[in-house]
Amino acid sequence: MPTSSINRLLDRLEQHKNRFGRGETRRVEKVLGALARQQFADAKSLIRFHEALMFLRAFPQGPGVVARTERILDGFHQRVADLRALGTDMSPFDVYEVLGIAGTTMEDTLNFDAVRWLVRRIPRNVEIVWDGYEEERAMAATWPRFMPLVEEDGDVEANIPWRRWLDAARGRERELEWLVGRFELLPCSPREKVETYGSLRLPIRWRIENLPLSRTRSRWPTRAFYYHHEPLITRSQVSLERELAQPAPALRRVSLAEGRRVIDKIQEVMLVRYRELYGTTLGDPHSVVRANVGRGVVIYLWGLPPERRLPLRAYLAGFTVKNGVPINYIEAIGLDEWIEIGFNTFYTFRGGETAWIYAQVLRILNRYMGAKCISIYPYQIGDGNEEAIESGAFWFYRKLGFRPGRADLLRLCEREEHRIISEAGYKTPARTLRQLAKAHVFYELPGAERGAWDRFSTRNLCLRVNRLMAREFGGDSARMRRAAAEQVSRALGVSASGWSGIEQKAFENWALVLSLIPDLANWTAGEKADVARIIRAKLGRDEMRYIRLTQRHDRLRRELLRLGSGVEAYPGRDRAFSP
Repeated sequence: MPTSSINRLLDRLEQHKNRFGRGETRRVEKVLGALARQQFADAKSLIRFHEALMFLRAFPQGPGVVARTERILDGFHQRVADLRALGTDMSPFDVYEVLGIAGTTMEDTLNFDAVRWLVRRIPRNVEIVWDGYEEERAMAATWPRFMPLVEEDGDVEANIPWRRWLDAARGRERELEWLVGRFELLPCSPREKVETYGSLRLPIRWRIENLPLSRTRSRWPTRAFYYHHEPLITRSQVSLERELAQPAPALRRVSLAEGRRVIDKIQEVMLVRYRELYGTTLGDPHSVVRANVGRGVVIYLWGLPPERRLPLRAYLAGFTVKNGVPINYIEAIGLDEWIEIGFNTFYTFRGGETAWIYAQVLRILNRYMGAKCISIYPYQIGDGNEEAIESGAFWFYRKLGFRPGRADLLRLCEREEHRIISEAGYKTPARTLRQLAKAHVFYELPGAERGAWDRFSTRNLCLRVNRLMAREFGGDSARMRRAAAEQVSRALGVSASGWSGIEQKAFENWALVLSLIPDLANWTAGEKADVARIIRAKLGRDEMRYIRLTQRHDRLRRELLRLGSGVEAYPGRDRAFSP
């Protein structure tokens, strides 16, 4: 069939995928059957078909739609191969929005944790891309750690045959497997291994073929499907106030085996989209929880292993599956009742009940983390993020009830809202959206103190610590840590010497902040004991216990707000105890 005829069929499919009601299932099945019989001759049309299939698999009108989409998607790699055999331009498959289709190949410079996962998961499909690789200095600095006498060549010679050295050292083992294995054996911390491997900047290629980790086949077995017989829930139908007033969905901690499957799945989901998130790469399978929120939507959340946690904030990552299909990822980072949330729905599914699903995520986070002040960081709404500008992300949050945290941007927002209402066809220019994205936006739940966290940032707090280090400790981090730990121990009447190693690390980190509180020694015995309890919980089994404990300490909350908001409650006294 000519491309024009195929595109007309695709037009019909894209129209029907958002139509629901009597007879729609049969109409969709009929168009799917017609398209399944076609041989595609151009990449763009085949990609359109793929994306429509993916959406229909997640938001099906009936069981026949599920069966047909799965059958076509499971053989989709052959359609890509047929297109390549025709000599067709395959560059459209490399466009960011559609990466990860079965039958394609991907290439990127990944961090050590991601490469290690790939090598373990698909060892035969992943390799180093040596063409054009010229990081000789990095190899000369790194390879002596696991190649005897390589300095004899690397330190003084020119035109060093690095791959011959690698071939000699690895024997019959695959190049990348051998290198990853050597880095795993290095006698250093996980963070140091990541830094050392990262210095090599090795480009990695992995062939997706028809693997389940492709976007095309990325789905889990589903026991009970949710079929859409009525129109999807739109943003205008969603009220955060109403949704958050409902009882939170039940959370169930999954088994360790299921937790590992969840962490593996999010690795797949992110890698085939060239995305890396701290919590998706380093998720702790012991901490995975699951919530079934209805309409075929299941939300998974997890934390970080104790040794990879942030010094102060608690961290959760997660993702949503719709009828077994991964459709977004989630990040929540918080301290006390304040959390910053990242929420990204993948391109293919952005017409699919995004606002309602977002509301369910907030319901869960409100319960699980005790969140009362929801903050969206500027990048999420467009600061340095053109994808968010193009999608109008700022207005997505504003129409749900979020407000800019800066007074000048709130006034600009209100002027734009007036123009949208009064001027037919008016659309906010990209330059204005970029301006609106220069500060956080906030949503406060009932009981929250409005505006309390508008100026707060842990970055402000941590920079304060570093300025103090430069001023009073000559830039010596180790000396400052020792001094802060000693003085905070005396002020709290606590000795951390009997604590575990990771608890002592948490104490050192918190001591740097607590040392900025001049009257810490005057706190009540109960307040001091509660601070010690909070610190010990930071690297405990459940980091959510830690954040809930911080929410019960009013005095600590006031000091954190002061230090992280740039407020000088003690003029001239913002200094550590004596160095």
